[in-house]
Amino acid sequence: IDKVMDNYYFTLDSNAKKFIEYLVHTWNQNRLQKTGEFNFYNKLLISLINSIVSKEDQVKSVTLLNPYNLKSFKKDKLSILDIKAEGEDGKRFNIEIQISDEADYDKRALYYWAKLFTEQLKTAEDYGSLSKAIGIHILNFTSILGVSAYHNVFHIREEKTGLHYFKDLELHTIELKKFVENVGKKELKDFVSKIKNALDMWSTFLSRHDLLKKDKLPSKLDNPALKKALNVLEIMNFTDDERMAY
Repeated sequence: IDKVMDNYYFTLDSNAKKFIEYLVHTWNQNRLQKTGEFNFYNKLLISLINSIVSKEDQVKSVTLLNPYNLKSFKKDKLSILDIKAEGEDGKRFNIEIQISDEADYDKRALYYWAKLFTEQLKTAEDYGSLSKAIGIHILNFTSILGVSAYHNVFHIREEKTGLHYFKDLELHTIELKKFVENVGKKELKDFVSKIKNALDMWSTFLSRHDLLKKDKLPSKLDNPALKKALNVLEIMNFTDDERMAY
């Protein structure tokens, strides 16, 4: 589903990445002023994170961190994350939106998680100061074969007993292709019939925002955060004159 909107070119998936990029860019412009606009984008990111993580990992506030995973040595690999954030209790979050299928994405996700976790520890600090790190990967392709669920959560558990001893590692995959494929005729009513939780709502927005009108949302989608996200899309596509007026 391709669509041209002013200077932005959207496909089923690229809209999701552009939305995240615009969110972070605008947040960074306003983060020092703590303006109403800052709070506006802050609440959107919190809503997205909380739709994915468990109840015990819900956040009330987040702080954006430097997205660059800096190299410790000259030959190390430099990586840039879409969003790297810290919750009020110190938990770390990385949100990645991957448009195209790349080989060994499972290894890439683990690499990003490892960087997110280990960079917390400074010289002379105790290991006890390390906080849980959560990797969130929103994908436009099928990465996990043989599984129909579009949202999967991974932990390390003991093979025989299932003991969850190493609790600071958590990885989420959200495969938008599976989400869309599980919907019938791909009309708005078909998506609405599949919405059971906040993540379903966000996945509908990230994959088929073109079906949504913020002033005419069905009851399952009549959500303040979603209306704000749709407003962000409008702002993204303003002309220069419209931005000045806004």
